[in-house]
Formats: sequence, structure tokens, C-alpha cells
Amino acid sequence: MSNHLNPAAGHRGVDDDGWNQEFVLDHVGAAVLLTDAQQCIRRVNAAFCRLTGYRPEEILGKTPRILASGRQGPGFYTLMWDALREQDTWEGEIWNRRKSGEIYPEWLIINVLRDDASEISGYVATFADISKLKHAESEVQHLAFYDPLTALPNRRLLLDRLEQARMSGKRKAEHGALLIIDIDNFKILNDTLGHDIGDHLLIEVACRLKQCIRDCDTAARQGGDEFAVLIGALDPHPQMAAISAEGIAEKLRLELARPVILAQGQEYYCTASIGVTLFHGQDKTVDTLLKQADIALYKAKEAGRNAIRFFDQAMQTTLDRRARLEAGLRHALVRDEFVLHAQPLVDRDSGLVGAELLLRWLPDGLQLVPPDDFIPLAEESGLIVPIGLWVLDQACATLRRWDDDPRLRELYLAVNVSARQFRQPDFVDQVCAALARHGADPRRLKLELTESLLLDKVDEVVFKMRALRLLGVRFSLDDFGTGYASLSYLKKFPFDQLKVDRSFVRDIMSDPDDAAIIRAIIAMGRSLRLSVVAEGVETEGQYAYLIEHGCTLFQGYMFGRPQALSQFEAMLDGCSDAQIAMPDAVIGIEFG
Repeated sequence: MSNHLNPAAGHRGVDDDGWNQEFVLDHVGAAVLLTDAQQCIRRVNAAFCRLTGYRPEEILGKTPRILASGRQGPGFYTLMWDALREQDTWEGEIWNRRKSGEIYPEWLIINVLRDDASEISGYVATFADISKLKHAESEVQHLAFYDPLTALPNRRLLLDRLEQARMSGKRKAEHGALLIIDIDNFKILNDTLGHDIGDHLLIEVACRLKQCIRDCDTAARQGGDEFAVLIGALDPHPQMAAISAEGIAEKLRLELARPVILAQGQEYYCTASIGVTLFHGQDKTVDTLLKQADIALYKAKEAGRNAIRFFDQAMQTTLDRRARLEAGLRHALVRDEFVLHAQPLVDRDSGLVGAELLLRWLPDGLQLVPPDDFIPLAEESGLIVPIGLWVLDQACATLRRWDDDPRLRELYLAVNVSARQFRQPDFVDQVCAALARHGADPRRLKLELTESLLLDKVDEVVFKMRALRLLGVRFSLDDFGTGYASLSYLKKFPFDQLKVDRSFVRDIMSDPDDAAIIRAIIAMGRSLRLSVVAEGVETEGQYAYLIEHGCTLFQGYMFGRPQALSQFEAMLDGCSDAQIAMPDAVIGIEFG
């Protein structure tokens, strides 16, 4: 580039356009330094003098090395000069030294000056003191990684250090230990003496934890009255490592049992329950370690509190079973191990109007796995997404198959959609693809959502629901009453139906509160022009009560237990047209 601020022009120069260079530079807020091609300083501005403490006559003719702090090594400057040679510019953070000797951080920008022949004629550097910014960054980092009350690392930093300890243990073949510590009966102290006293106790606990561990170990506050201690560099032999970890835990337990002096010199005797788990390198994930330590803590509390418990083999057996289930679940779709069962759904005259299809898992050569065992696992692992797509596909295939039967072609089919599946960015496209693949009528597909799905990202939920409603797909709110939906809240969502959770139906004949809730839900459905389905109906009394108060659809053991879908379809063959072709007929599919 053409050089208009020519360092060779002297300290008081005028450029080609008649501008006084010194005047311009002295009115620039950032510090400016110009050198010649040999890096000798030829000009500085007033901001430079204020920032560094040097007067012009003390700095001119010197090189910028006079400002070096010594904090950057040769490699730093090598990269800087490589960038200048390749790009004619460099910028970054650097530590420099003022005339007083004070070292400070600055943001530095260096540009190469070239003459008309493209030869280097000098360099211009602009920089500013970023001490306040660095301090602010430090404050933000402290808030992000440290507990503001106790100044201990918080859970986020604990997880980071636990990951580092796992990697270090793998390299050094050493064991580590994670201790979860819970203050016994802390809530009683908080409730009786106040949160100020409770905070005082937490601060004292933090101090004692730090005093009992090595500098290389970590004491952290997880939240509330729960703390964690991460111990590294234990013995390579597991038994010896366990003995060491137990010794540390006992030391902590005894230290925390010493009386704490509260307000007005009052002594308070505090105890703690401690759960311990060992790890060897990366043999266990961070999540697994936290769960194991939590299980051990729970066992310590079960033992009467003020106790130490290790994660034992029985606990490990439970986790191993869970791991086997998850491994099997990952192959269940490919092995065609999922089956659908159906449970009848009737109207107020006990006429069959449909059924609810329930997902079951039958691993090859094993017993049927209860939905309560595998559905939560599928949710946690994310496998619920492909499983949910399979169920959706089966629903659309069933709709198309029923199209060929004049008695069934008016029935609706509802699919219970998990929150995780619904939140997939392409969920709307997935539904459309399933409908198109089988040529199913969208107007006969009903998607069942739970209340928990409605509490987050409301606009996104409404957008997807409306997009599918435009196609004809309809929606049902499942397990209503167990969440937080209200009349005003529900008005935002395009539902057609409410399904009352079975927990409210079970005791309506003996519990006035449940009966009142049922009546309120039915009234709410009526006010929103929604049909209401009661689940879990088992007695004539429940059925009569629900009919009396306006419920229109029912299901439960009173009308039939779940049976294989093929058996249910065979049962439909034995029903009359009048029994099947009901205008509000709904058949539901759900997980569980």
C-alpha cells in the first residue's frame, strides 16, 4: 500500500494532502507507535506517552523491545512475524511493561507500511490497555466456575476437573475417588434459624473441606447443602486405593462433626453423609461416576446418616442391567423386537369406538420388558426418536390398511409423541413423509402430547402444531392434570382432545379432591370445546360418575385388558358396523 504516514518524514511532518501528522496522531484515542524499516521508533503520539509513561525524547530511536515484559517466549514473536510477512498485519493480546516497571495487558495491532515500490518502509502499531477488560473477564470466569457463597469450584468446574482426573489416571495408571457429601438435616437448620445462619454453616463446611485435602485435590459445592471432593493420584491397586479413599472420607466426616460456632457463640453440631466411588482412568464416564457416588450417598443416609458408604457390587449390578438393556434397545428395531398391544376404548353406551395401542419390547429369547423399564431409558439415551418414528410409521401403515375396510376407514389413530421426538427440527417433515409413504389420510392421524412439552419453546411448539393442523393432523393432550397446563395456557395450542390421567380416575369414588379435579377437567374441556377421555376406568361406579359429569370416552380394565394388535383387529371383525363406525372414534397409540 502507498505510505502517507512516512516515518522518514521526521517527527513533525505534513502529509501529501497537507494534514499535520502530529496533530492527527495526538487526537487518536489509542496509543500509536511508528517505526522505520529497521524497527527504530520514529514517532509516538500523546496517548502512547500517557499509557507507557515514556516521553518522546526517551523513546525515539529505540526499538519496541524496550516495552517487552518478558512474558511472551520466542515462539510467540515467531508467529507474529510470520503473520506480518504473509499478511502485512497482526493483532492480538500481549503483555507489555510501562516505564515504571508495571506489566499490563494490551490489545495490539501492527500493520506493515510499504512505499510505492511495495518495499517495507516501516511499521505502525496501535494498542490500548485492556486491564479493565481482563479484570471483567476474570470476574465473569469466577462467576461461571466458582460458587459465590463459599468460593469453592461449582459443579461445572468439578465436571471439568473430573474429566481431567480421568485422563490423568489413565496415563499414570492410578485410581481416583469421587466423594459426594451431604449435610445432614440442613433444611431443619435453615427453616428454624434462618438462611443467614445456614449460609454461615455452608461457608464453614467449605473451609473445613479445603483444610482436609491436598492442593492437587478439589473440593466443590454442587448446590444447596451438597458438596463434592475429587481425590486423585491414589494407589494403582484398587483395594489400597479404597483404603486411602475411606481414610480421607473418615477424616472429612470427623472434621465436619466438630461443633460450629453460630451467632451469639451458640454451638451447632453438624454431621454429614458421604458416598464414595472409585475410578481408574477412563473406565467409567463422568455421568456414571456422579450417579454411583449419588447412589452411595443415598445408602449412607439409609444407614442412619453421619455415615460413609462405597458404591458396592449390588449397585453395580443394577447399573450393569441398565447398560445391557440400553445395548439391547439399540438393536431392538433392527431385530424387529417391538410389538404393539391394543386396549379397547368405549363411549358412554359401552360401545367400542377404538383402542389404545401400547408399545411392548420382547427381546429374542427373553421375557417381555415392562415399558416402565425401557421407555425412560429410551428417553435418556435418545433412542426414543427412532423408536417413535417406527411407531409413527406403523400407525400410518395401519391407517392405510384400515382404508380397505368400510367399517374401519372412519376411525382415527393417535400416536403418543415424546418431547424429544417432537423437538427434532425435521419432525413436521417426518410426519409428512410417513403419511405420504403409506398414502394415509392426515385427517385420521392424531398426535398425543404431554403437558411437559408445552412448558418450553412455546412458539416453536405452536408453529409445528399449526403446520401439521394445516395438513389435517389433529392433537390430543395426554395425561392431563399431572402437569401445569391451565385454561388460559391451553388456549394457545390447537388441541382437539384432553385425556384425563388414570391417577385421578382411580379414587374418584373415595377421594373428594380427585372427584373435584375430574369435574374441573371435564368443565375445562367443555369450555375449550375439547372432547375428554378418561383413562384407567375399572368399576361401574367410576364409569357412572364420569358419565354423569359429562365425560364422553373411556378406557380401562373394565372394558378389556391390552391384547396383541392382531388379536384386537380380529375382535373388530366380530363387531357390527354400528359398534365400530362412531363419529368420534379414536384409537390411541402411546409408549408405556
